[in-house]
Amino acid sequence: MKSVTRSLLILEAVAQHQPVTVGELTKLFGLPKSTVQRTLVTLSEAGWLRANRKDTTRWEIGARVLAVRPAALQGSNLLAAARDPMIKLRDALNETIHLSVPDALQGMVVVDRVDCSHAVRTYYGVGDTSPLHATATGRAILAHLPKADVEELIERGLEQFSEATPTDADVLRAELERVRADGYSVNRNQYRPDVCAVAAPILDEDATPIASVAVSMPDSRYDAERVPELGHLIADTAQEIAIRRNGA
Repeated sequence: MKSVTRSLLILEAVAQHQPVTVGELTKLFGLPKSTVQRTLVTLSEAGWLRANRKDTTRWEIGARVLAVRPAALQGSNLLAAARDPMIKLRDALNETIHLSVPDALQGMVVVDRVDCSHAVRTYYGVGDTSPLHATATGRAILAHLPKADVEELIERGLEQFSEATPTDADVLRAELERVRADGYSVNRNQYRPDVCAVAAPILDEDATPIASVAVSMPDSRYDAERVPELGHLIADTAQEIAIRRNGA
């Protein structure tokens, strides 16, 4: 691995697994411990990483990353276009609304969130990641990707996160067909226990999926009979965001 690429991959791994030890990163990348340690120290000196305050043998994201993230997102026309429609949807449903973007086939990344007023609610922080095949946000994207991309994801293996996770290739393909037909996707306890969501894709002018918007709720407030209603509301919100983003 080239040093810059190695540093970025280690930075991403720390963000995903923090607080993490040198030994854990060594096993993850198959690199010499001295190489990993040297990279961590370099990133720490630049402010990208820091030692955990309670356990200095573990590493976590530093203040520089936390400062850069809002600045990077602030100028996004996607976030600007999505904010008001997300608030309007939250006000209509009083459930948490998430905006997520795909990281190639690696997963979905939450880039914005509007919270509901319930004391008990679902929570994904900005920057949190989740798998494509096991979530409503991910399948909303997958349903509109080229078939070759879907097959590549399947070939990598469909990890099981709960008893409800779609790990069978044919089951996933059938679900993506349904998502394309209905215009929205549904997740009931397929990734995190007792967490449900309904999501719709935000499509670019050439029908490329660039993001997904979702409403998420605890299983205790999930009502299967309301899913079509929620799906259409979310699909309308996704379309409004796309129109705003494209400047129509």
